[in-house]
Amino acid sequence: MENNYIKTTSIPGLLILERPVFPDERGFFRELFHRDELEKMIGFNFNGIQMNHSHSLPGVLRGIHAEEWNKVIYPVCGQVFIAVVDIRSDSPTFAKVETFIVDDNNRIGLFIPNGLANSLCVIGDQAVDYIYLVDAYYDGSDTRAIAWDDPDLNINWPIKNPIISDRDKNNLRLRELFPEKFKGKL
Repeated sequence: MENNYIKTTSIPGLLILERPVFPDERGFFRELFHRDELEKMIGFNFNGIQMNHSHSLPGVLRGIHAEEWNKVIYPVCGQVFIAVVDIRSDSPTFAKVETFIVDDNNRIGLFIPNGLANSLCVIGDQAVDYIYLVDAYYDGSDTRAIAWDDPDLNINWPIKNPIISDRDKNNLRLRELFPEKFKGKL
């Protein structure tokens, strides 16, 4: 089921939010999403209670992180490569990756449900401001993270030597986090 402003993807629950832009001589106006439309698509209440803002310099890669929340993300400016991974162990699309390039020609938002991990990589020479609205408070105890260069995910990152936090340099591979999903596989 889709509507004019919310599109489904190959990963169940991952949605593209794409509302019209109204430009004029001053700039533009856009509504990112309507909660009622989103809730109709996802089938449950989304009660955003914390809004976060991340500012990342060119060449930065953040993630791949998963917290125990649903979120709406929106890269406000710059060009960014976004990778989303299904890490729901009971999902038929477990370990599936969807990628997006968001820039001024394609300024979309995404709804990322609990159980999916996401990452962003700044491409181009402009910093990226990225806001996200979540339905749980962050306390740091529920964060799971996956190695950005996990060979099982085979993500084709647009930058070969990104700037990565020490924490993200030490994230585990998916097969270390979910060994039961990889039994008998090389």
